[in-house]
Amino acid sequence: MKAEECSVRAALAVIGGKWKPVIARYLLLETRRFGELRKLMPDSTQKMLTQQLRELEADGIVARKVYHQVPPKVEYSLTPYGQTLRPILEALCHWGKKHAARTRLKPRPRTPKART
Repeated sequence: MKAEECSVRAALAVIGGKWKPVIARYLLLETRRFGELRKLMPDSTQKMLTQQLRELEADGIVARKVYHQVPPKVEYSLTPYGQTLRPILEALCHWGKKHAARTRLKPRPRTPKART
């Protein structure tokens, strides 16, 4: 099977990247406001978070609900389609915990630095 034909590519096109799975995992737990997500992911920039949320929304994974009030309020949640990611995200979390424990026990070999 060619890599281009693999369904993993299709999945990663939607949830691949550094922040999309993290966003989905947080929204799997509960509906969140933008500011909450920013606090939960301090290493992400506002621009990146906005972009990732828009892409997830365009792919039907995330729903954006705007409350017309002052100050404006926007909430993000997973759509029913986004909820189908639950077993995948839970498996990733489980594997990640095991991997983190494994790598704490077995540090990666360091590559020698080039001398200048």
